Amino acid sequence: MIEAKNAGQWVVRLQDGEVLVDALRALESDAALILMGIGMLKDVELGFWNGSEYEVHAYPGPAELVSLQGNVAVDAQGRRIAHVHLCLSQQDGLVCGGHLISATVHNTLEMGLLPLVGIAMERRLEANGLVGLFPRPR
Repeated sequence: MIEAKNAGQWVVRLQDGEVLVDALRALESDAALILMGIGMLKDVELGFWNGSEYEVHAYPGPAELVSLQGNVAVDAQGRRIAHVHLCLSQQDGLVCGGHLISATVHNTLEMGLLPLVGIAMERRLEANGLVGLFPRPR
């Protein structure tokens, strides 16, 4: 991971072979917005919430990452959780998207993030099975 960060700006570049979910969990922030991401991915698994569980769809790729956004929060045990949605463009130009389950960077991935100052972001399991976001002033 290559990154540059100051109080209000944060740019991250992931390199070929990095596991996206692991890299997001390794970010040094417990409260951040993932504003954008572009690049390429492979071995992608995306989820669709059907009301009781994620239906997982596999895209071996490689595919162009045309959109990525989400947030970073912590759970009750202090573990970082990244909630990310993305869109991929496959080689034939077809676009697919969903909730990030897993993916590996192919070539490169560039992200812009916004660290949140004065806001805590916590994730808690809800009755519907989703892990809901509970933001609050810090």
